[in-house]
Amino acid sequence: MSPVRQPYDLAAPAPNGMRRGRTTGSCATAAVKAALMLLLDGVDADEVFISLPDPDFYLEVPVERVAWLDENTVRAEVLKYAGDDPDNTDGATIFAEVKLNHTGALRFLAAPGVGMVTQPGLRIPPGEPAINPVPRQMMRMAVDEVLAGRPDPGIDLAIGCVDGDKIAKRTFNPMLGIVGGISILGTSGIVEPMSQAAWIASIEVYVRVALGELPTAIAFTPGKIGRGYAADTLGLEKKQVVQIANFVGDSLDFAESVLIEQGRILNTLWVLGHPGKIAKLLDGVWDTHSGKSGMAMDAVAGVAADLGHAPELVAQIKQANTVENVVQIMSSQPDARGYWMEIERRTAARMAAKVPSVRQVAVRLFSMDGTPLGEAA
Repeated sequence: MSPVRQPYDLAAPAPNGMRRGRTTGSCATAAVKAALMLLLDGVDADEVFISLPDPDFYLEVPVERVAWLDENTVRAEVLKYAGDDPDNTDGATIFAEVKLNHTGALRFLAAPGVGMVTQPGLRIPPGEPAINPVPRQMMRMAVDEVLAGRPDPGIDLAIGCVDGDKIAKRTFNPMLGIVGGISILGTSGIVEPMSQAAWIASIEVYVRVALGELPTAIAFTPGKIGRGYAADTLGLEKKQVVQIANFVGDSLDFAESVLIEQGRILNTLWVLGHPGKIAKLLDGVWDTHSGKSGMAMDAVAGVAADLGHAPELVAQIKQANTVENVVQIMSSQPDARGYWMEIERRTAARMAAKVPSVRQVAVRLFSMDGTPLGEAA
């Protein structure tokens, strides 16, 4: 653990007054670290410190149980805590079964309750356990911290979830081709409570702040994708970029209301993000939460058909398991940029109808790794 890191205070409320939580990735990382501490050092820990992706912070995580399964394997369990976010995995037992493999390699395995990826289009390739890249990075850091410079013998990390197969049925995993359990997720290690009515109310505050100094442009981002473009390319200040989560319709309504109060026209409202969320607007969906809307494959396939793409390609898009998979499918097409530009144009037109006090709504789409897809490319 780097001495420059500071503890992350989960007790401090989010800007909307709600409680943050620990991602499944943080829970799995804590379980890995606790198990490895017993396996290598004989330390039976009831809490561990894990490094977060943000290099300024670490997180203290309580450990529910650590025990030897056999003479070579240790299992540690951590309870998922989602704060005030309505998370299907809240309260679930995330566990790691850890043993040395003597290959010199760190191997990620799926224990019962964690799914396996069977289809392309996700951030993990088919045949791998559904443990996303950032949680894998966090677990690697935890292993390095326990090894503390000692030779790496090679370690197997089998990550599981008690009743994860049942929990997964309440998620999109079956539709995504993830079979057998939940996914181990997280991009920051911290659950931000963004899916409640209190978060919707807080967005109005953020919109008011963004428009408070009468800028010529602001940006809405459903998540973190597009923030770099807002700062580096558009030159927007941090306070002019509003993270709106799934609440596109409410956020547009707030912007229009504030502009009417100010009695002015905003030159440009940028909307920046991944088409998996934004393309849902093609179907008139204004709350893009997965529990309130389906995925956007039919809509984006319809755009491909309208542009005259081959029926075989349209069918392939329609059958894709995620919109990120559509990004991969279209990457080999010579007119892929024009396709994404058309989706940008159509979604911008949908939003523009809700904000007559905005002169121009401009959408810019990016893949999961931040690569520009349409106009920004």
